[in-house]
Amino acid sequence: MKWLPLLALLASPWVSAVTLDELQQRFTEQPVVRAHFEQTRTIKDMPQPLRSSGEMLIARDDGLLWDQKSPFPMLLLLDDKRMVQTINGQPPQTITAENNPQMFQFNHLLRALFQADRKVLEENFRIDFKDLGNGRWSLMLTPTTTPLDKVFTSLDLGGAAYMESIVLNDKQGDRTQIALSHHQLTPASLTDAERQRFAAP
Repeated sequence: MKWLPLLALLASPWVSAVTLDELQQRFTEQPVVRAHFEQTRTIKDMPQPLRSSGEMLIARDDGLLWDQKSPFPMLLLLDDKRMVQTINGQPPQTITAENNPQMFQFNHLLRALFQADRKVLEENFRIDFKDLGNGRWSLMLTPTTTPLDKVFTSLDLGGAAYMESIVLNDKQGDRTQIALSHHQLTPASLTDAERQRFAAP
């Protein structure tokens, strides 16, 4: 029985076409996804891009955990009620819908991106979804609501069985590229250590 999810993943590239609804269904069936990330931020007028890396966890029922390891430790936790950021062991900063509604809206949207939540995406973006063949897809999102349309020109997503790339193009001409790899679906529920992180004040 435990081999069924593996077989499904191995078979997925042979699916003849991918639709956004199928993609959302595929992501919905992944209750917990862990992945390694490499982030490259290219800022206009800066000669060298800024690079960071670490581990990401997205749990359908709990939220998003962004654990940056390099160039310095930074932990970002996002759930339905708050965003908590801890940098280099300093006291955590908490953002809620009450004290910073715009930032909270953006971070709520970040979860929707990772879960391909069609309803949320359609409320905030013009959607251009393409089936690239062999189970691969691309999703270009053009903001249609404020403040997103004041910040970003587009958000470009891509992947196959998993989300593999996110590119944020902003109005200042800056560009953030996130590459996701080494995806893991097991264990399918949070470990005790992960659960404690989400429960932290």
